[in-house]
Amino acid sequence: MGSKYTKRYTEEFKRDAVALVDSSGRTVTVAAREPGISPESLRGWHRRAEADRGESESGDLTSAEREEPKRLRKEGP
Repeated sequence: MGSKYTKRYTEEFKRDAVALVDSSGRTVTVAAREPGISPESLRGWHRRAEADRGESESGDLTSAEREEPKRLRKEGP
């Protein structure tokens, strides 16, 4: 059922979708239906936002922690 092309969403769209979950009290699955987002995508964005706010209980890395290895590789030895 999937497409060979991955949809790209802006950071603003992702933030708005996460805010919808947080403010509505809806589950990620229910909140994903209206804008037509896959629940898996929204769940990932929500987990990342929680980690960035220091609210993750699963030990997820923050965005800054995930970006650091990429930055270090670009900088080189």
